[in-house]
Amino acid sequence: MEAAIITITFRECGVRYGLSEAQMREFVQLGLLHPAPDVPDALREEPEHVARVARLHQELGLNSDSLDVVLNMHRQLEQLQQEVRRQRARVRQLENFLGGRGPLLDLNW
Repeated sequence: MEAAIITITFRECGVRYGLSEAQMREFVQLGLLHPAPDVPDALREEPEHVARVARLHQELGLNSDSLDVVLNMHRQLEQLQQEVRRQRARVRQLENFLGGRGPLLDLNW
């Protein structure tokens, strides 16, 4: 499932997520948030990602370096979960094949 990506100005982002323009500029400079290529003073980002950055910064008081570590760990966790789903699908396919419920392949070599 593709995540929605929006373009949101720093001002709108400040109102919605409570981040100051200075914080957003710092996060963009560090690569934690991505600038909108065609809109000055704006982000092009997944709303969930912006909310996650804001929450980690505000509620947990994480600094920029800590945010980078946590976001990288989150990204790795998502990749691992995706790989687990893929492997489970492969196991189900193999179980169906071995149980005679799946397509049989012609293995005449």
